[in-house]
Amino acid sequence: MVTGRGHRHQVLTEGEIREVVESGLPRELYQGKRLLVLTPDATRTCPLPLMISILQDVAGPLALRLDFMVALGSHQPLSEQRILELYGISHEARTTTYADTRFYNHRWDLDETFRRIGHLTAEETAELSGGLLREQVPVDINKTIFDYDLIVILGPVFPHEVVGFSGGAKYFFPGISGGEFLHFFHWLGAVVTCPEIIGVKETPVRAAINRAMQLVNLPVQCVSMVVKSREELSGVYIGGYLDSWAAAASLSEQLHVVYKEKPFKTVLGVCPEMYDELWTGGKVMYKLEQVVAPGGTLIIYAPHIKEVSRTWGRYLDEIGYHTAGYFLSRPGQFGHIPRGVLAHSTHVRGIGTMENGIEKPRIEVVLASSLTEEQCRKINLGYMDYRHIDLDAYKNREEDGILFVDRAGEILHRVKKS
Repeated sequence: MVTGRGHRHQVLTEGEIREVVESGLPRELYQGKRLLVLTPDATRTCPLPLMISILQDVAGPLALRLDFMVALGSHQPLSEQRILELYGISHEARTTTYADTRFYNHRWDLDETFRRIGHLTAEETAELSGGLLREQVPVDINKTIFDYDLIVILGPVFPHEVVGFSGGAKYFFPGISGGEFLHFFHWLGAVVTCPEIIGVKETPVRAAINRAMQLVNLPVQCVSMVVKSREELSGVYIGGYLDSWAAAASLSEQLHVVYKEKPFKTVLGVCPEMYDELWTGGKVMYKLEQVVAPGGTLIIYAPHIKEVSRTWGRYLDEIGYHTAGYFLSRPGQFGHIPRGVLAHSTHVRGIGTMENGIEKPRIEVVLASSLTEEQCRKINLGYMDYRHIDLDAYKNREEDGILFVDRAGEILHRVKKS
């Protein structure tokens, strides 16, 4: 049962959103109970302050507790001040309305964070992956959730490079999970390849994380947002994590995918500042790869990016960026590298082939960032000096085979099928 509203050509008013929340989260779900809300971090666009405020107004007065956790996956932990800014909570509100509220980071970097809740068997992973992978995988989750009576997922739904569409069970896996399962399904996504997964609702990775959700023995409600802009929603759907997500993904498919008549020899994507390292800035590539012609060039324009990854940079400095075939052709060589890092590497480098042991990427990927030319060459990516780029020279040039995309990274671009 899903409660929701969604429109392709208009946005929801605050009153409409509030009505959906009140209907989709009836008081019997939370009255006298402990609620934990899982939210995105600053790398996702959505009107998070509005939604936090509405949840507090609706559930806060009746719930025994109403706390929040940033489902970081493996992104960097935030200070409490940064969390409050993300949620739009003033210092005054923190000391009054939210005086007893707990704000958590998912501390994926601490072993004591986790509880093992089961395994996916080798037979299950083989079935879920269509035979691509066959291994038993332990499933670990943030044990804080077991201090609560109800978990509420609050997150936007966009096309996503690993699972097809973000949202739903992804706020558990990888949002508040860790360990081997996280790296397993990221590598599964890499082996399938980004173009085969992104913007597809039913994928092997989505099936795997939905299977892992069956090991979470807690009530879960999902508030799935379909975003028009950072301040506006086109849709919001509330229900179980499967049905709520599915409804939002169907609307996202209509709103967040742009179709072009033909591919382009040059595509320049402007990376938003919310992606402050290449680890997240790579989303520019994920969303634009399919509209670059074979042999063409994608430019990630990101003057603000000064590092590859604060968490995983040492590994990426070692291995660089390569196609999946490059890693698959060297079994055993990269066993010490977390597979989620290998997956990120392949997603940024894109698809390609191996010919006589030589890697042949389909397109060139060029960084116009604050990384030096030496750094770019070391990690096997192209380099341009952003200071010498005139963005206006790339605009309105589609007839010349040049595509300019502002604020790239969330809207998927595809070429129409003939």
